[in-house]
Amino acid sequence: MSSEVAARRDAKKLVRSPSGLRMVPEHRAFGSPFGLEEPQWVPDKECPRCMQCDTKFDFLTRKHHCRRCGKCFCDKCCSQKVALRRMCFVDPVRQCAECALVSHREAEFYDKQLKLLLSGATFLVTFGNSEKPDTMVCRLSSNQRYLLLDGDSRHEVEVTRIAAVQMLTEGFPPGEKDMHTYTSLPGSQPVSEGGNARATGMTLQYTAPGAEGVTQLKLTAGEDANGSRRQATAWLVAMHKAAKLLYESRDQ
Repeated sequence: MSSEVAARRDAKKLVRSPSGLRMVPEHRAFGSPFGLEEPQWVPDKECPRCMQCDTKFDFLTRKHHCRRCGKCFCDKCCSQKVALRRMCFVDPVRQCAECALVSHREAEFYDKQLKLLLSGATFLVTFGNSEKPDTMVCRLSSNQRYLLLDGDSRHEVEVTRIAAVQMLTEGFPPGEKDMHTYTSLPGSQPVSEGGNARATGMTLQYTAPGAEGVTQLKLTAGEDANGSRRQATAWLVAMHKAAKLLYESRDQ
């Protein structure tokens, strides 16, 4: 990848919207796949009452719009200002109680898991039907749009082209399957991770540009320079959470 293309991928600009200041990609095509679009606000004339507590708006009771869902609330029901990084807001923005709770939960992904994904980890990587895995470092690109795999060769997987993610684990009680699946196929439901299962690997199914059908990639946790798989295991768990955000974005 040329430095010019890389610079275009990472370029950002500051814009002002009715909801506040946002730091967004200069080129829309290079936006984060985990991002959410700003919602359309419910028109003032269509909400004479708070959409949570049904309080009537008047001169003293002002209406406020939640920046995440766009619905209309009174100050009591929409008083929290919470960071909303999935919409690239620079400062915390006003949100209703329900949306604020979701945004608080997502903050852990941006503060912890995303950093792990960007730093990368060592894996044994198997492409397609190959019988011999390659030792490679897998990490998320700085603009969050690509999985970068570096070893004797270099590969890129565009995150938006990932069709299914399957988590491989060990440590389940007898009789339970050692896998969790997240898929973007209509009607599919994610299976939550539970128990004391430990992540050992992951399979990705994705469509490669110019190729027919679906390509499969398998990541097996590898050892780092200190002979530990801890970083790879943590990376897999972070990618597991990223998959949930990715499919939520697609369902928006």
